[in-house]
Amino acid sequence: MERKIGWLTSGAFAALCGTTKETLRHYKDIGLLLPVHQGDNGYFYYDVEQFYDFYAISIFRQTGTPLEEIRRCLRGQDTHKTIELLREQKDCLEAERRRLEHMDFVLSNALRSLEFGSVSDMVPQTAWFETEHLLALPVEELEGLMSPGASEDEMLITVLERCQALCARYGIQTDFLLGAIHQPGEQGGPGAISHLYTRIKEKADFPYYKEKPAGTFLYVCCRGHWDISAAYVTLEAYIRERGLKIEGPFYACDLAGFILNSVEKNAASMISVRLLDSVSTR
Repeated sequence: MERKIGWLTSGAFAALCGTTKETLRHYKDIGLLLPVHQGDNGYFYYDVEQFYDFYAISIFRQTGTPLEEIRRCLRGQDTHKTIELLREQKDCLEAERRRLEHMDFVLSNALRSLEFGSVSDMVPQTAWFETEHLLALPVEELEGLMSPGASEDEMLITVLERCQALCARYGIQTDFLLGAIHQPGEQGGPGAISHLYTRIKEKADFPYYKEKPAGTFLYVCCRGHWDISAAYVTLEAYIRERGLKIEGPFYACDLAGFILNSVEKNAASMISVRLLDSVSTR
């Protein structure tokens, strides 16, 4: 078989590029990547330097660039147009990176929440919680957006619409799982709700940002009920009976969320408050 230095058969060139002969044949048929040599035996060969043409094609393909755009870029060899195309694809990659990061954030939160939701029902426990970043909506502001006597569904619509608008305005990513912030009551338990919140991916510089600090938290999970008032009573009694010192507000959050919460038996919620010192109840 005829072989010259720098000339590669389709099989050898496919192996060098980490692809298949079928892919090379397809690129040849559509005029995207043609062998540049023909031997006396009538066979076609690729030049080793065409590896970089294939590499460019594979990069463009992975960014979703249409084949016709790739063909024009490789044929035209126009620096200005190539730069323009590369910038467009870089923007597309950035958008895709943000989308994947958002999905990772949502799925990680869902997994963590569901794992918490599987612990003993109505049994106060302690655990170390990492810092959480919150988009917190003041209840007074939300009440001003609602009509008098609004139903629960109408209230939820108002909250979600407000979250959507703020996320769009400030470029914030959230999982839209809702929670409530209760300021401490006079008896040491949860008082009135001051904010409704949803978690966001990272710290943000905007008026609705609040941070749930890291620390050892006392928490109780309530499973199988949408009404979690009994969990508040349980947590308040536990704090009072043991003389625990707490700091900061109480946080109530949904654990089942968009995955399981449409059925009451699958509902799961958690109420937590940070302990002033690292007292363990286990």
